[in-house]
Amino acid sequence: MTQPQAPERIAVVWSPEARADLRAIVRDTAMQILHCVGRYLANRTGDVKKLKPPLNGFRLRCGDYRVFFDQRDERTIDVTAVRNRREAYR
Repeated sequence: MTQPQAPERIAVVWSPEARADLRAIVRDTAMQILHCVGRYLANRTGDVKKLKPPLNGFRLRCGDYRVFFDQRDERTIDVTAVRNRREAYR
């Protein structure tokens, strides 16, 4: 019996704005966001949606926060912002 292979890992490129957003968040919450992103990268599990125009890219829901990213290629994503859900779509 063969075990299913895990999906191939994806590299993450954090924009300076996304890094600043993450640093501005309380440490425990920021760690939860990083765990959520790591789980998505390892297993492709998580609440991800493609954004509708005029927005572009994808959104990963992590509790009260949203991680916005673009798919650069099959093995790389660019994280562009980390926002609280109240401010995410303004």
